[in-house]
Amino acid sequence: MKIDLNSDMGEGFGRWTMADDDALMGLISSANIACGYHAGDYAIMDHTVRLAKEKGVGIGAHPGLPDLIGFGRRTMVVSDTDMEAMLACQIGALQGVAARHGHRVTHVSYHAAFGTMANENDDRALRLVRVIAALDKDLTVFCMPGQPTERAAEKVGLKTHTLFLADRAYTSAGTLVPRGQPGAVIHDLAGVRARVRQFLEDGSVTTIDGVRMPVKARSILVHSDTPGSLDIAKAIRSEMDACGAVLTPAHRLND
Repeated sequence: MKIDLNSDMGEGFGRWTMADDDALMGLISSANIACGYHAGDYAIMDHTVRLAKEKGVGIGAHPGLPDLIGFGRRTMVVSDTDMEAMLACQIGALQGVAARHGHRVTHVSYHAAFGTMANENDDRALRLVRVIAALDKDLTVFCMPGQPTERAAEKVGLKTHTLFLADRAYTSAGTLVPRGQPGAVIHDLAGVRARVRQFLEDGSVTTIDGVRMPVKARSILVHSDTPGSLDIAKAIRSEMDACGAVLTPAHRLND
């Protein structure tokens, strides 16, 4: 079974770093690269793209809200028109950096509050995926199963890959437990291993209230800003290897 392991990367700014991206890049198959709004800058983007090219890792834009202090996790009062422009600007910036290094942006994965706002209603979700399609009809949209973004992307003819979040707890409604609530972020390596093993063996996850729930996904996400993210990524890779999963960049899962 081909499985993509992806991580949000390049989420520092200037001299400040969020995670050991260089080490993480050797463990993953796809990188979701911050494009300068919630995190990242031109130098970090350039380094991350170059490193991904060297490691054979697929790259995607990780667009967020323009909120460096809040790391893009705070909802902002912005119009749909502004969100469309933000999205185009961030994807376009990464496409330019990628072209310089002979690499290509193959997917888009919304960050935090940007993604939450994108999924607030079907109309907004559709407007945003139309921006993605206008930039490149071959881009794949990473999303959570059953959300407006997934339906909208399919409506405009874009490919989608739904995600399994190895380091986040789920509710029985299929949504993520909000950050800040107890147990929302999973740090325990044994717990992460068990979740990944269960997902790979029968395509399910046990929710925070003990319900065994199916998860339709072929991409596993680990957040680089989660404390201990490098060890978490190593644990996931170990379980993937043990289960016979083949590490594959998202854009090659259907090859």
